[in-house]
Formats: sequence, structure tokens, C-alpha cells
Amino acid sequence: MGEGTRPVEPGVVRDLRGELSYGSYLHLDAVLGAQAPLSDPPHHDELLFIVQHQTSELWLKLVLHELRAAQDHLARDGLRPALKGLARVKHVLRVLTDQWAVLATLTPSEYAGFRGALGRSSGFQSYQYRAVEFVLGNKDAAMLEHFAHDPGARDLLRDALERPSLYDEFLRLVARRGLPVPDDLLRRDVTRAHVMAPGLLPVLREVYRDPGRHWDLYEACEELVDLEEGFQLWRFRHLKTVERVIGSGPGTGGSSGVRFLRAALDLTFFPELYAVRAEVIR
Repeated sequence: MGEGTRPVEPGVVRDLRGELSYGSYLHLDAVLGAQAPLSDPPHHDELLFIVQHQTSELWLKLVLHELRAAQDHLARDGLRPALKGLARVKHVLRVLTDQWAVLATLTPSEYAGFRGALGRSSGFQSYQYRAVEFVLGNKDAAMLEHFAHDPGARDLLRDALERPSLYDEFLRLVARRGLPVPDDLLRRDVTRAHVMAPGLLPVLREVYRDPGRHWDLYEACEELVDLEEGFQLWRFRHLKTVERVIGSGPGTGGSSGVRFLRAALDLTFFPELYAVRAEVIR
């Protein structure tokens, strides 16, 4: 062996014929073969654009997996395992947020070199992103119409639409703990977006004024706030990256671009968890 070379240990398997290998377990032939630039001739920076969005979709798949599991845990009074899953989601959101810095290296001139190859494809059409929003409570049945061309995506969204949101399940758990969550919240139409419910504030005020007595609920409330904050930071970083690359121009899918993304920053999943703060301080 040459100087500076690390020798392979004798126990390392060399012959993998007939064995499950790293590449076959991860289906790397399919994964690494899924980047197919459409610009002609292929533009150097189109690969960055594709990898950025494909990896985002993989992380969104994990986020959905964890949020669905958290919903199920909450429905069975499993608050601790639900919080473990939400902690993982928060880390994924940090990765997704930091990832925008890579795409932000794409200049307007570079993007213009392959933008025409994108046609009408747009991040607006990410059904996994929409499903995450549905699970977190920002539901809109009309959104299903945008996926009429993709029955699988439409079915996934319909399932997320018709299930109680993560917040619905949390409030039901709070009610089972004996706290007076308003009955209309427990019986609400879960296919509609959650809106501010002033009647919930006294319940949350009790949790925040006596955290020692309600410690796990208190911790859960803060985890939900962390989750929303992480999601909003991701949205904001997305907006700033798009603004940096295309300025005030329209998106490829027909949206107004930055203006459309900025409107999403006004949406909130858990409005009472923010409103209760002012009450506690008073």
C-alpha cells in the first residue's frame, strides 16, 4: 500500500454476486438514472435544478410519513412518540430550508438557459407539498381539481383532506385529558381549513399558566409552534430564492411568482398557539 492509503480490512465482503448490495438496496440505478435534462443541448445547470427538486420531494415523502404516524399516535393518546416524530420533521425542514442556498447559486442568466425546457411544470404542482399542508390543517378541496390528470396524487390528497389534521388530533387528545376544548372544534368538518377559534384560548391559557401540571401538553404546544416556524422559514427561503433567480416575473406554472409565494406567509396552521402568548403575558 502506498503512503496515506487506508487498507481495506480483511473482513470486508468483496464478492457481492448473489448478495444484496448498497446499490441494489437503495435502487441506485433508478434513483441516479432519474435525472434527465430536457434542454437541447443539455444545459450545465439544469442538473442542479432537477436534483434540488427531486431531493426536496424525497424529504417531503419522509415528512408525510412522519406526520401521518404522528396523527395516528395522537389518535391513540401516544403523545410521546408523536413528539418524537415531530422532532424529526423539524430537522428535515431545516435541511430543506438550507437546501435553498444551493439553488440560490443559480443566476438569472443560467436559469434562462434551460427555463424553456420546463414547459408548464412548476413547484405549485407538487402534490406532496399540498398533502403536507393538508395534514397541517391548511385544507382546500378545490386543490384536488389541479391534480385531475394524476389519479394517484388526487387520491393521496383526498385522503389527507378527509382525515383529521394533526392539530385536530392534538385537540381531541387535549379534550380526552379533561380540558374543555369547545365541542364545535371537536365536531368540525375536518375537510375545511382550521380557522382561529377564540373559545380555545382559555384552554391553552390554562396549559401555559400551569406548565408543571400539564407538562407534556405544554411541550407539545411548543413543538407545534416550532413546526410552524420551521415551515414558514422554509416558505420564506423559497420566496427569497425565487426572487433572486427570476425577480418579479411570473412562475412557469402561471402563478404570479414571488407575489404568490409571499401570500402564503400570511397563512398559519395553529393560530391559537400564537394568540395565547399575548394573553399569558398580560
